[in-house]
Amino acid sequence: MNELFAWLGLLPWKSVVGAMLLPPVPFLLMVALAWRWHGPRPLLALLTLSFALAGLWLSHCEAVGIWLERRLQIQPVIQASELPEFKRQLANRKAAIVVLGSGTLPYAAEYGESHLPDRAYQRLHYGLWLSRQLQQPVMVSGGEGFIKSGALPEAQVAARLAMRDFGRPVRWIEDNSRDTRDNARLSLAMLKADQVTDVVVVTHAWHMRRAMRAFHQEARRQGYAVKILAAPMGSGREDLGLLRAWLPSTMGYQRVHEALHELLGLMAGA
Repeated sequence: MNELFAWLGLLPWKSVVGAMLLPPVPFLLMVALAWRWHGPRPLLALLTLSFALAGLWLSHCEAVGIWLERRLQIQPVIQASELPEFKRQLANRKAAIVVLGSGTLPYAAEYGESHLPDRAYQRLHYGLWLSRQLQQPVMVSGGEGFIKSGALPEAQVAARLAMRDFGRPVRWIEDNSRDTRDNARLSLAMLKADQVTDVVVVTHAWHMRRAMRAFHQEARRQGYAVKILAAPMGSGREDLGLLRAWLPSTMGYQRVHEALHELLGLMAGA
């Protein structure tokens, strides 16, 4: 599907198609259908409306988001308890910690400049921490996306924050990618030219399955014999309590939406 969009020149419309397929749009359309059918087909209208309301409720519950996230997670290759061993393994090799982007804030008034949203900043923080533990350099990957805002590319913002907030420079800045496949294609091309032998991919756990697929496929396409390791983050256990888990919330909607977006991307080959 991703190749079809690229062939048709419709890649910028991927986000629009995704938005139409993800909650709340399908459930709102079902409400409209229920209204249309309430006269001639009252039973069908009632069933459709009930399903739509249940879907709207559940798509805002953290319990559903956590369940979907667990379907997406892969076993982490790099875990905190094993970092000393990985450090020894990488000591005589040329490795890179690749932090994948997750959007940018074109202007944060409190800082007076471009900044990173929470999840992108979390990835950067973990990637820099992992770099310190493994004593390996960092690459930040992320451009402007398909909808250009005129702001700095995400990788440039991340590189600035890495130095200013954490006192750690990044070695590679890949600032032209627009999606996960671009992250893989452009990052690996730069690292291949620099003869990097091991790539440690840093992203959220719910995004890691799709990211690893893109990196492995792109490595094969480029004929790049590189070892690709997963370092997912944000997969810790949570005890929310029954009330918080099943009451609709902003966080619940975000988690469900992100997980469904990833599942849709996996099915579409994005």
